[in-house]
Amino acid sequence: MAESPDSTPELPPAQWLVSCDESGMHGARFYGFGTLWMPWQRRGDFASEIQTLRDAHGCTDELKWNKAGSRQNRDFFEDLIQYFFQRPWLAFHALIVRKDMVDRTMHDGDMDLARRKHFTMLLTTKIRACLAAQRRREHTFRIWVDPIHSRYRKADEAAEKIANNVLKAALGQVRPVDKVITRDSKDTPSIQICDFLLGAVMDAWQQEASSPVKKRLQKTIAHHLGWLDLRADTVPKERKFNVWYFYDQRRGDREPKTRDVRLIYPLPPRRAG
Repeated sequence: MAESPDSTPELPPAQWLVSCDESGMHGARFYGFGTLWMPWQRRGDFASEIQTLRDAHGCTDELKWNKAGSRQNRDFFEDLIQYFFQRPWLAFHALIVRKDMVDRTMHDGDMDLARRKHFTMLLTTKIRACLAAQRRREHTFRIWVDPIHSRYRKADEAAEKIANNVLKAALGQVRPVDKVITRDSKDTPSIQICDFLLGAVMDAWQQEASSPVKKRLQKTIAHHLGWLDLRADTVPKERKFNVWYFYDQRRGDREPKTRDVRLIYPLPPRRAG
């Protein structure tokens, strides 16, 4: 049967790969979680292009923030930042929590439980926004995580179940999270780059001493956002580089302030759907 002029063509299913990492789990003032997003079908392009970039610079180190202080790899990481911002199909979203703002009574007095809840909250909030933006499209999400800092051995399985339960209750979606899989970051470039971006942001928030090379890389990231530094969060609708600061409104002034992002490489308009 021919399609009527008023009918809306059905959109193909969207599959997403979300690679995750965490920071500040060992007594720091802030802890946080980062997520690197890409279409599932782009993962091969991504791996190939990152390897090409590595080869061009002779870089064999892990692509993580704690490896970024070497002058030897400075130019590589500068190019890596530009690579991220030039690819409209890559996005980074993070959640930052000030540890002394966490109301432990809401988590049975358990910071381990609080952190796992915050990680799941980041995933479910961002996935819910993605589903709401394209309601006529079927979505599935594959989650890759570096081993989660938790005494609970099956923290990844718990996150998967909680995320699906929350999303189903909110949107009626049945298992939009396909799987949450723990992967070794040494073998997973997408988790390494998530670690690099999250580390740059967290280092700025922690206001820890950093090497001159790391300070320069932070300024490069900030420059791509139209900022002078990285110690800020973004508006919730920011798509490319989103920093969400979670705080308790009952506990006093909010810090730092929210900034608008002005990307050097603007994103194309979001597809309707």
